Amino acid sequence: MALSARSLSQGVAAPRHSMRYVSVHSRRAPALRVANVDEATFAKEVLQADKPVLVDFWAAWCGPCKLVAPLMDATEKEHGSSIKVVKVEHDKNPALIEKYKVYGLPTLILFKGGEPIEGSKREGAINKAMLVDYLKKYSVI
Repeated sequence: MALSARSLSQGVAAPRHSMRYVSVHSRRAPALRVANVDEATFAKEVLQADKPVLVDFWAAWCGPCKLVAPLMDATEKEHGSSIKVVKVEHDKNPALIEKYKVYGLPTLILFKGGEPIEGSKREGAINKAMLVDYLKKYSVI
């Protein structure tokens, strides 16, 4: 039943549809969120960790960082027993950015035994297959 503008203006109620709108998100399990670390917690969370740590340097204004974020959550969920995943926000942690020479975003660096794994710094967006290859290359999964 189509309603004209005139019938709507005269207070005629719109027909009720039998369709129910259900948010797709309401059926999903809560997303696992990777821990954010900063200059104050970096040593404890990364350098003193008892397993390898994948550090994702990111920024809120970085488009590719937003593409990589769900992948970091999935990596923590799938490989959390063998690797820890953390995020460092670029703009709020200039000392870490300078120390680890983060020039492009997103940047991934693997740490093991309190030190960055040599050659593990990687800049730019990455897909799941590339990330798995990257983690296997450095023997962390």
